Amino acid sequence: MRHDKFHGRINGSGRGCDRPGCREQGEFRAPGLRPSGFDGPGEYRWFCLEHIREFNAGYDWFAGMSAEEILAAQHPTAGWDSETRAFRPTAGVDAAPRWADFKDPLDAISARARAFRPHQRPDGQAISPEQRRAFDALGLPPDADRKALRSRYSQLVRRYHPDRNGGDRSMESKLQAVVEAYNLLKGSALFA
Repeated sequence: MRHDKFHGRINGSGRGCDRPGCREQGEFRAPGLRPSGFDGPGEYRWFCLEHIREFNAGYDWFAGMSAEEILAAQHPTAGWDSETRAFRPTAGVDAAPRWADFKDPLDAISARARAFRPHQRPDGQAISPEQRRAFDALGLPPDADRKALRSRYSQLVRRYHPDRNGGDRSMESKLQAVVEAYNLLKGSALFA
């Protein structure tokens, strides 16, 4: 295939013009009835130069859009607002290490690296990142059994519950994290 003087012309496509009654060669591609999407590039129609000009003159890319959608599509940064992992401000890292939590900076770095490594229990069951965070929130090792899970949960609930702290609600976020971690773990296959 060879591109010619007119932008978009594809010589040697071997297709006829899709306009009924036209015998010219279809050298220009136009969107078909099935648009491109998740399941592939869609379908194209092929037209000769005269009919592609006619098609382009009547084509409305904004058909079916509201005024707000049209304005958003015409914005200079349209399409650039999605972030890929590499271009996120955090570059795909959850958060920077809290250096005050570590005595040695290398401990902080190794803790960060451990967060990305897949973990397994001694019985060979894989531990997902969510389950690993739940174990960390409860302060439990990954090989803890159901009895240790229940015991640690009860201990932390007593420590953080406002009724046990004279109505002090400053620990509610910690209590909520403990309850969510416990609920995630107790219903998982790790403790079946």
